[in-house]
Amino acid sequence: MQSDFLQIQNLSITLSGNQVIKDMSFNVRRNTLTTFLGPSGSGKTTVLRAIAGLNTSVSGQILLDGQEIQSQSANQRHIGMVFQSYALFPNMTIFDNVAYGLRVQKKSAAVIQQEVTAMLQTVGLTAKRDAYPDQLSGGQKQRVAIARAMVLRPKLLLLDEPLSALDAKIRVSLREQIREYQQKLGITMLFVTHDQGEAMAISDDIVVMNAGCVQQQGSPMTIYTQPTNDFMAQFIGNHNLLTGQQLQQLGVAPTTHHALASTEHYVVRPELLSPEPQPGAVAIPGKITAVTMLGDRVRYQFLSDADLPLKVELLNHNTPLAVDATMTLYLDPAMIHLVGAAHVK
Repeated sequence: MQSDFLQIQNLSITLSGNQVIKDMSFNVRRNTLTTFLGPSGSGKTTVLRAIAGLNTSVSGQILLDGQEIQSQSANQRHIGMVFQSYALFPNMTIFDNVAYGLRVQKKSAAVIQQEVTAMLQTVGLTAKRDAYPDQLSGGQKQRVAIARAMVLRPKLLLLDEPLSALDAKIRVSLREQIREYQQKLGITMLFVTHDQGEAMAISDDIVVMNAGCVQQQGSPMTIYTQPTNDFMAQFIGNHNLLTGQQLQQLGVAPTTHHALASTEHYVVRPELLSPEPQPGAVAIPGKITAVTMLGDRVRYQFLSDADLPLKVELLNHNTPLAVDATMTLYLDPAMIHLVGAAHVK
């Protein structure tokens, strides 16, 4: 069983007189890739910088491998960091850029040669060892930045939106490579992103933040299928957020698991509404009011006969329904998830 390697306990951070992180606590397991996910301004990078020792107005505890580190300077923490910008030395070759930290540590020439050569092979840049940064693509530059951090064998590697400057295709490729590096080398990584797909694709664990607080922590599957509150239900993926009263209007009967009280909110993911009849499913007749092509899927806006709008996502079978087409959807009541009290205005 993986142990808690990083422990954040009652962390609060004040910047320019404003408390931006409020009594935050979470743990990160050893040898995993954990992602900080949240909207802009949620506190992701602020917490990352506090862990790295780059924020000083910090209270609470930060424990790394059982040792308190919040009083240590950044260069004492044995933490590596990769930023959004590549920050490569333009006058140094790729080999020398990766070797820079080892030379600062006064490692021998033989050790530097061995470690840098191995790391360039890991990130697939052996052929570029004598090139300069301006001869590389953006994805290659970021791999150099990652290699430069990993070659120092940090206890923890922090990556602050390292893919944000890259185009979509390169982002997908490089995020898969980062996951491969993490698993191959057994590094504990913290990865910051605002991209849900990115977080879902590569994470063992996701810490979702909003307004300086942790909203939920769990595996990608858990935070998607079992959101703990309204924010999580609406922020992660597409959603239908309905009250118990509205579900009853659609024909869903109360059960021992779902009392369907009008003051409760329930989430129904759009892909769980199916046009195919299912045993025990509730039939919801209505019509299509809008169609959006998403490539492999089609997103429909659906208006039920009970006058309740629903979002629906179906696989694209090359024959999407047209606006105003009538259809019946089926919902398995077991797929409804309670998220808590509705905010009644």
